[in-house]
Amino acid sequence: MINDRVSAVRRALLRPGPETSDHDLNPDTVLPDRRVLKPAAVLVLMTPGPDDMHLVLTKRSSRLKHHPGQIAFAGGKVDKTDEGPVDTALREAEEEIGLPRGRVEVLGAWSSHETVTGFLVTPVFGLIRDGFDPVAEVGEVDEIFSIPFGHIAEPANFRIEGRHWRGVWRRYYAIPYGPYYIWGATARILRAIAGRIEA
Repeated sequence: MINDRVSAVRRALLRPGPETSDHDLNPDTVLPDRRVLKPAAVLVLMTPGPDDMHLVLTKRSSRLKHHPGQIAFAGGKVDKTDEGPVDTALREAEEEIGLPRGRVEVLGAWSSHETVTGFLVTPVFGLIRDGFDPVAEVGEVDEIFSIPFGHIAEPANFRIEGRHWRGVWRRYYAIPYGPYYIWGATARILRAIAGRIEA
């Protein structure tokens, strides 16, 4: 099954797909025509589990200014010294979860995702076949965990929920897993993965 997952992701990366957005479920949102989005990248890290491929996620520190306590991929904004989104994703993963970049097989990049907070995020798929000992960056990451690929590959596991944000009712994807409530941009990217694998 693990090799099948990797093959399915490789095939999906070869097919062009639409960009996604935190606004996808909120079509009435009026966005400024000349808005400037900050480039960012995340690492969608695949690693073998006992009986399925797993995806590595983090729980962000509750002390952070942006998205405190939320579930996220390792990643962040593109620095001037980065050579592109792949370099950003690998650098951030090394900083946040202690993953040596040399151990990651980069499979490719996904269509970008616009967040409600003004970032344009490029998901970069990476594979590490023999696991690693994660080390959480103090002050930025509270926890590192993984979820089975099969959980996100099943579109029925996703829910559409809503909440008030800045005085407006907003809808978003959520995909709970055990004690973890995965929602927002991370869940939207995961839903896009499920859709592309399913197609």
